[in-house]
Amino acid sequence: MQTVAERLAAAGHALPAPAAALGAYVPAVRAGLLVLTSGQLPIRDGSLLSSGLLGAEVDLETGRACARQAALNCLAAASTVCDLDEVESVVKMAAYVASAPGFRAQPKVADAASELLALAFGDAGRHARAAVGVAELPLGAPVEIELVLALGAV
Repeated sequence: MQTVAERLAAAGHALPAPAAALGAYVPAVRAGLLVLTSGQLPIRDGSLLSSGLLGAEVDLETGRACARQAALNCLAAASTVCDLDEVESVVKMAAYVASAPGFRAQPKVADAASELLALAFGDAGRHARAAVGVAELPLGAPVEIELVLALGAV
């Protein structure tokens, strides 16, 4: 049976090193059998993949790539407090999409992160979700993702 990291790698996605917090918080917390991640931005190799608003400076496909990277960063953050192979289910994902007026495809942007979680965890990656349009995100990021994961009994 493949590990989460192996399934991601087979699809061309590398689990990044966990990002440092940008403020007075921790990237992930474990509370019993739950793991909650702080919002993660689409940072790769120390830089945002893109910046700006979806529907203005950022196109849909770039937004989707940003959502995938932010979800990978959530998994990296979670890996600091648990073994990803112990994840029994992805309970909930929240996707915040920096949106220009009139942009209404937040669910399509969020789908890229949801699809990545299904790839990583199979049926256990199916989750409840919010996809919310917002005026701005930290550092000018187009997308921010946060997760709630449930672990199996340890």
